[in-house]
Amino acid sequence: MTRFVLRLAAAAASTLYAAIALAAQPLVSPEWLKGRLGSDEVVIVEFRTALGESSRDEYLTAHIPGAIWSDYPGAWRTDRDGYRGTVPSVEKLEAYLSELGVADGKTVVLVPVGAGSSDFGVAARAYWTLKYLGHDDVAILEGGWKAWQAAGLPTESGDVTPTGDLFVAEIRDAYRIETPDVSAEIEGDAILVDARPEEQYRGRDKSGEASRFGRLPGAMSLDQNLFFDEKGSRLKALPALKASVPASLAPDAEIVSYCNTGHWAATNWFVLHELLGYENVRLYVESMVGWTLDPSRPVESDRTRLDDLKAWWNGLFS
Repeated sequence: MTRFVLRLAAAAASTLYAAIALAAQPLVSPEWLKGRLGSDEVVIVEFRTALGESSRDEYLTAHIPGAIWSDYPGAWRTDRDGYRGTVPSVEKLEAYLSELGVADGKTVVLVPVGAGSSDFGVAARAYWTLKYLGHDDVAILEGGWKAWQAAGLPTESGDVTPTGDLFVAEIRDAYRIETPDVSAEIEGDAILVDARPEEQYRGRDKSGEASRFGRLPGAMSLDQNLFFDEKGSRLKALPALKASVPASLAPDAEIVSYCNTGHWAATNWFVLHELLGYENVRLYVESMVGWTLDPSRPVESDRTRLDDLKAWWNGLFS
C-alpha cells in the first residue's frame, strides 16, 4: 500500500472520528483521565525513566489501568549525522506510533513520573513530536503518575500489550527549525530563547556533549525550571506561568526555543505555544550540541579566564 493511499485512508478516518474525538486540553487532570479509563478512543502512555527516578520494573508493579509503557528516549529520539537526540525518520515514528495504537480519532495521554522539571520534559518532547507529526488529540497528565497515586485512583500491575492501529504523519514544518535556518534567524527578527540553566546560558558551565561554552548569539535566557512550582513536580498555575515570561517576549513574536538537545526546550515550547498561546514558536531540536559541532558557528559567552582556571583546578580533584 502506497503512502498516498495511507494518507487518503487516514484523512477519511479523521473525518469519521472527528465527532467522537475527546479533544483534550494540553494538560488534563487525574480525574479527567479516570472518567475515560477503558475507552477505545484513549491511548495512555506512561514514561518511567531515570529522569523520573523510576523504571520499567516499577511500571510493571503498578501503573494506570490500561497504560502502555514507553521507553525514553527509545523510539522518540535518535542519534544521526553527529546530532544527538534528534527526530527519527517519519517512517520509524509512524511505525512506532502505529504499534502503540495511535491513530486519528484517538486521544493520547502522556504520563511523566511527576518527579521534576526534567522528567516533565520527557512528556513535553513526546507531546511536541506528536504535534509535529500532525496529531492534535494529545495531552499530558498534570502531576503525572505521582499525582495519580496521590489521588488514590485505581492502578493495575503487569504489562499492557497495545492494540496496534494505523498512524500516518502529516508533518508541520512550522513547529521545527533546523540549523541552516537558525543561522539565518541570528541575523533576522526571531527571538532565540535558551531553556537551559543560567550557568549554561552564561557559558560558565555546559553540557558534557556540547563542544563549546556559551549560547546562540543574541539569545535571551528563560530557564524552563522557572515554570515549575517549588517542589518541581508540576507546572505553575496559568497566571504564574504568564508572570514567568519576560515582558519583552511578545505573544506575536517569532520564537526559536532551544537548549542542549531539544529536551528542556520542548517544555518552553509547550508552555509558550500550547498553554500561553504564543503562535510562532519553533523547536530547535539539535540545539547547542548540534550547533557547536561546527567550530565556525558563532557563540556568545560571559565566560572568563577565571572560570577556566576554576574548572582546571576542580578537574584536578574530581
